[in-house]
Amino acid sequence: MNYIHNYLKKSVVFLSLITGLTAFSQEYSKVELPESFRNSVATDTTNIADIKWKSFFVEADLVQLIEVALAKNNDLQIAEKNITIANLQYKQAKWGNVPQVNAYANATTNRLSENSLNGLSAGQFLGKKHVEDFSAGLNLSWEADVWGKIKNQKKSALSAYMQTTEAKKALQTSVFATVSNGFYDLLMLDAQLEIAKKTLVLNDSTLFVVNLQYDAGQVNLLAKQQTEAQRLIAAQLIPELEKTIQLQENALSVLTGTFPEAQKRQSLLNNLEVKGNLSAGIPSQLLSKRPDVKSAELELKMANAQVGIAKASLYPSLTISAVTGVNSFEFNNWFNIPASLFGSVTGGLVAPLLNSKKLKTRYEIAKVAREQSVLRFKQTVLVAVGEVCNALVKIDKQEKEYVIANERVATLKKSIVNANMLFKKGMATYLEVIVAQSYLLQAELELASIKKERLIANVELYRALGGGWE
Repeated sequence: MNYIHNYLKKSVVFLSLITGLTAFSQEYSKVELPESFRNSVATDTTNIADIKWKSFFVEADLVQLIEVALAKNNDLQIAEKNITIANLQYKQAKWGNVPQVNAYANATTNRLSENSLNGLSAGQFLGKKHVEDFSAGLNLSWEADVWGKIKNQKKSALSAYMQTTEAKKALQTSVFATVSNGFYDLLMLDAQLEIAKKTLVLNDSTLFVVNLQYDAGQVNLLAKQQTEAQRLIAAQLIPELEKTIQLQENALSVLTGTFPEAQKRQSLLNNLEVKGNLSAGIPSQLLSKRPDVKSAELELKMANAQVGIAKASLYPSLTISAVTGVNSFEFNNWFNIPASLFGSVTGGLVAPLLNSKKLKTRYEIAKVAREQSVLRFKQTVLVAVGEVCNALVKIDKQEKEYVIANERVATLKKSIVNANMLFKKGMATYLEVIVAQSYLLQAELELASIKKERLIANVELYRALGGGWE
């Protein structure tokens, strides 16, 4: 009785722990967040993450590509199966409080020893050496959820189910961002290929003039060779870009769940408008909009429930079992009602003794695992804020970088016109012409790359804020 009394005394403490489990989760899921993102002074709640992804993108061919990826991407389909599994496990966990009821039917026969007491009795009273027994009935077993173990099992299963849902959302944002980034890469490569072809035509024109001058004895062989070498730079760039384009198309095909094939597109990089004045909202919105942040919070809740389960295992479990049915040693009387009816009810209190150390260790491990979940949650929030800040600074600086690069290209185009005009009049050397052409080629390639990076930075900000999964 003292043993049971001690357990009941400890149970009062544990019941207070059970009620405090949710409070623990809420307390540690509250992280201190800055009032605004770095490089952003916005304090309102306007947030581009609220925009549906089909409205965020204006390129019809990109929207179609993303739709195919979301429908056929194998990783997303695996995530969908994980959700189905977790849902089934949660539904099963909801039956934790329901008694287990099993039906049974048994028929046995025993050949008794003639020299045994049972054998002598059977021979004397029944006149036979074999004893049969026929029974059928129901048995019931039910564990009372005194310490909240089953309740926390339900919470854990629910959190696991919701976590798989958030994991799919996070994967979806990753897929749409990867597809859009790959699409913009493809448009950049298209633009660079066009630049290389135009530069090759320009180099051909210069080489033609140099060849005429060489034939006329106005320039030496070195001039001809250097001009030809400059032409080969642009010529070599063309197959290299064509190779990279096909590799990028193959990568997009894999993302969309199809075998490698050419990607149809009508968009041109130069015609795309880069959106400006994108509102990032405030950092606290990440807790509700970012799927990975919500997933980390659900992991914390799940770990918190596991602590409750481990703690409950340290206390006695109350089990009630009942059996009822019909029993007879003669088959003819097996279902003779009510003579063959029987029933019993048993209540048992089972407390851990020799394995208490093992259970206590399991409880301590669960608490440490919960602390790990707290740290992972905080780290996820920290990374999320960092990703938004990175995207904001990229957008800000790349916009300025693009303006400078665009001015550089415009200036170099003018220099090409002047250099060609002076060269044809003999007022400039071939070196000045090919150097100007080389600078223009590099500047135009960089300009296309910067514009692509500006488009990707916008996508990254949208994804980092939690957009793209709706």
